[in-house]
Amino acid sequence: MHYRKLGKTGFNVSEISLGTWQVGGKWGDPFSHDTADAILNSAVDAGINFIDTADVYGDGESEKAVGRLVRSRSERVYVATKCGRQLQPHTSEAYQPAALRRFVENSLRNMQLETLDLIQLHCPPTEVFYRPEVFELFDRLKEEGKILNLGVSVEKVEEGLKALNFSNVTTIQLIFNMFRQRPAELLFQEAKRQDVGLIVRVPLASGLLTGKFSSHTTFSPDDHRQFNRDGAAFDKGETFSGVDYETGLAAVEELKKVFPDQPNLAPAALRWVLMFEEVSCVIPGASRPDQLHSNLQAAELPELPPEQMQAVQAVYEQRIKPLVHNLW
Repeated sequence: MHYRKLGKTGFNVSEISLGTWQVGGKWGDPFSHDTADAILNSAVDAGINFIDTADVYGDGESEKAVGRLVRSRSERVYVATKCGRQLQPHTSEAYQPAALRRFVENSLRNMQLETLDLIQLHCPPTEVFYRPEVFELFDRLKEEGKILNLGVSVEKVEEGLKALNFSNVTTIQLIFNMFRQRPAELLFQEAKRQDVGLIVRVPLASGLLTGKFSSHTTFSPDDHRQFNRDGAAFDKGETFSGVDYETGLAAVEELKKVFPDQPNLAPAALRWVLMFEEVSCVIPGASRPDQLHSNLQAAELPELPPEQMQAVQAVYEQRIKPLVHNLW
């Protein structure tokens, strides 16, 4: 495993880390603590030292599993969680310091920890990034020893750029993959200039970039890849990166030609993300330990040659960019 500095946090984190959305539901499977424990412990065994969760994953069960892992291991495992998505309705007006404080304290109780390494605003409405009082709260929480660092999880490049205006923001979590390349144009260089860490989520476009799906693949009704394709439940950019499913399948067939020696496209897709030095870590999820080990193969791949990087870019330009580039 290789490690990279996570911006101003000063943490050296595994470049391939672990996201726990799959562990916490919305992927067609009920939450299982046995499965969660197996995935989490396998991750640490493999050298992963950064785990990303959220209070809404499995209604807090994901946080409980992560906390149990941290308390049971001797290794230093950095914990990142998120707050804000519990607010109903999920509006800027609902983002009040008292409510956010309560969420942070609930997360600490869920995980039975005294301090959170990183708390992230969980994809708040764009208007929240224009409200300094929301960000000031986290200075108080840091003074109280409840958090070490503040980060933001964003849907849009605009939100990430605006977050950089707040000096206490140490990380930005965002969607970036072969199908979502806009962040590399400006946000990456600005984050690097301000020493803000970049955490990449949805690196496999909800599994599309594994190359294992087809037009005959079916998803259960309670899997977001079925019910959220048009953004019925949350931002559709979180599902297949906002790419129309059939369009994505066609683009994947082109990518398979770029990586003919990769029966599983996932490691190459993750290695592509890590070719960008501004990226601190990538957090693919896993529903089973074998998926985790598939993702870890990316750490063993050499750097992608310029010809392959250019070929990926060409597929994006021709098939994906006109449909998604300016939406997020």
